[in-house]
Amino acid sequence: MYIDRELDCGGCRLRSFHADDAPVVAGYANNPNIARYLRDRFPHPYSTGDALAFFDYAEHTRDECIACIEVNGQAAGAIAVQLRTDIERCSAELGYWLGEPFWGRGIMSAAIHCFTSWAMPSFDLTRIYAEVFTDNEGSTRVLEKCGFVKVGLLRKAAVKNGVHHDYLLYDLVR
Repeated sequence: MYIDRELDCGGCRLRSFHADDAPVVAGYANNPNIARYLRDRFPHPYSTGDALAFFDYAEHTRDECIACIEVNGQAAGAIAVQLRTDIERCSAELGYWLGEPFWGRGIMSAAIHCFTSWAMPSFDLTRIYAEVFTDNEGSTRVLEKCGFVKVGLLRKAAVKNGVHHDYLLYDLVR
């Protein structure tokens, strides 16, 4: 599902993706510096067709809420919460990426703060968490800047490109 309304986050805007965003999204997403820290379901190389397939998924899924990160009128990345179920229905996992030309400008911090402030009450969440590769210093900094707290180390919790990686577990509790 897409975010239910546009959010002005100061420096960026969160909204649904549109089909005409696909070429721009593919251009930013087709970058090994982005793919290296994301789950394998994020394809690399990344094509316009991959963007359109993702937009279709985002429109129809009920398992997560997805928003386009727009900067200066252009799709620049994505942010989502993957909703948990059953006894974990009060929690969601945060995921995000931003085109490399926009790094280091406070855009992701603004998007995360805005999106989590909206998502917590919208989905009756008490906790949003993120799992970050230990060498992803940019994501650890942005999460800490947004009030997330490092709560653990998940040893050899992921395999990316045939290599086991440790995760840092961060969470934000309402």
